[in-house]
Amino acid sequence: KRLRRRQTNKQRVVPDSTTMAETVLLGAGNPLLDISAKVPTSMLAKYEVKSGDIILADEKHLGVYEELVKDFSVDYIAGGATQNSIRVASWMLSRHGEAKKCAFVGCVGADANGEKLAEVATAAGVTVAYQIDTSTPTGLCAVLIDDSNERTLITRLDAANNFNKAHLESEAVGAVLAEAKVVYSAGFFLTSGGPECTQFLGEHCVANGKRYCLNLSAPFLMQFFMPQFEATLPYVDILFGNETEAAALGEARGWGTDPSAVALKAAAMPKASGAFARMVVVTQGAASTLVALNGAVTSYAVPAVPKESIVDTNGAGDAFVGGFLAEYVLGASIDKCVEAGHWAARTIIQRSGCTMPASCDFVSEMPR
Repeated sequence: KRLRRRQTNKQRVVPDSTTMAETVLLGAGNPLLDISAKVPTSMLAKYEVKSGDIILADEKHLGVYEELVKDFSVDYIAGGATQNSIRVASWMLSRHGEAKKCAFVGCVGADANGEKLAEVATAAGVTVAYQIDTSTPTGLCAVLIDDSNERTLITRLDAANNFNKAHLESEAVGAVLAEAKVVYSAGFFLTSGGPECTQFLGEHCVANGKRYCLNLSAPFLMQFFMPQFEATLPYVDILFGNETEAAALGEARGWGTDPSAVALKAAAMPKASGAFARMVVVTQGAASTLVALNGAVTSYAVPAVPKESIVDTNGAGDAFVGGFLAEYVLGASIDKCVEAGHWAARTIIQRSGCTMPASCDFVSEMPR
């Protein structure tokens, strides 16, 4: 493999003729109403979770949502990994006056939490086209932020798990999908919409010269949902993940755990469309971000954030994707996309939850 330091990359990832008025980013994923609060360590022990855990709720966890609302000062956030990224992208794009050019589809319940979710997503400038499940409640995620500022996530998917292809074929979704230049899903969508939906989206992108993007999202997906991932990968033009997720993919595929080697292997896997080379982007926390493309890996240093400035790491990876894609749909160089991703993640970790300031003041230090 070849590993090189960052250099100015002039490649245009979207045709130069693309204008902001034409650019739409669509996310398809698992919408969750995040209920976020700072909690004592004793609460983690009470619900038998460890700091940093990301788990699906079982019977012993079901009381956590009511307890958060009753006993703590909570923030309600339009969550779920995909929706987080789309909200961040919308915020990044708002500085161009086009925040509403981001949309999101997923499944929610016909309940107050579903209405709250739509309210906070719309307030973030995201056009939502939710599928409504009248028999299942809206999915929730308890975000427990402990004294170390680490996040522990306890998720009830509920309605989010019931998304189906028929909704993608509906008139409401068809309108935003037809406009979209880029479609993005977190890997968690493989467990709900599944390959039937990801292939539908991927085939649309192949047929219309668009980009489909996927995130590895969590090691357990590589361990237990590899068939779904393999069915989707041929349609993926950009694959995101962190070093732990890349290692899980490498172990599952027999590629080893070196993130650069895994990124190159994943980038070289067969594609349904030969129009674009697959790009693989691996973040590594404070360590350099790696981008594998055309048989080479480029390393991008991550600007340091003082430890005392870090409030909450919740959503850092989602924010990176949102920042990256916000520049990607504008036709920016890969260098600038990574720069924007780093900036968005750096902004989010200095706030509580995956939340953004009222306005975005990102200014690139690189030429477009």
